[in-house]
Amino acid sequence: MSSYRKVVIITGASQGIGAGLVQAFRDRDYRVVANSRNIRPSGDPDVLAVAGDISDRAVAQHVMEETLTHFGRVDTLVNNAGIFTAKPFTQLSANDYASNISVNLTGFFFLTQLAIEHMEKQGSGHVVSITTSLTDHAIEGVPSVLASLTKGGLNAATKSLAIEYAKRGIRVNAVSPGVIRTPLHAPETHEWLAALHPVGRMGDVSDVAQAVLFLESAGFVTGEILHVDGGQSAGH
Repeated sequence: MSSYRKVVIITGASQGIGAGLVQAFRDRDYRVVANSRNIRPSGDPDVLAVAGDISDRAVAQHVMEETLTHFGRVDTLVNNAGIFTAKPFTQLSANDYASNISVNLTGFFFLTQLAIEHMEKQGSGHVVSITTSLTDHAIEGVPSVLASLTKGGLNAATKSLAIEYAKRGIRVNAVSPGVIRTPLHAPETHEWLAALHPVGRMGDVSDVAQAVLFLESAGFVTGEILHVDGGQSAGH
């Protein structure tokens, strides 16, 4: 086991943005620990799949234990797991609220805490969270209170953690996407979703991956909320 190759943990890694991030980091020769509820084992010896609900602290502990057992270190954590519930505010149920808090906030909290604890011992590390531009620029017809409440919380936590750990070799950033073309969006919605962005198209998974890799390589950048949204957050 070599400790010289960098290691990244990616949550929500089974499809969409998460799967794209796994491939992007492998292309840079990182070893990858990929987590999601139902992720399948990988045939790549440098990709360790660890299944489980990341909002469960026991799962977060298991992910960290498996990471250190197999790869001996963790250099980067990408908090990608998340859910989005687009319902009018007064129609949101207690279960909707609990689910969004659980995945979007609790899932971030425990694993980030464990990862930073190890990064402190290493004297280096990087945490990136995937949020949403809806926290900065609400859109009529796209109910997003729970996204704003939870992902907006991640944006705020990103800045707070960046300052808390700035002198300890740990950087903390976020990528704030617009609507990204993934299997979650039915083809018949693409034209309408594309029109939400001033550039007139939806984003691609590769757009988000490139932004995360930029932050990974930008050693003087911390506390940044990097918008990858085709101008959505700038206005219409």
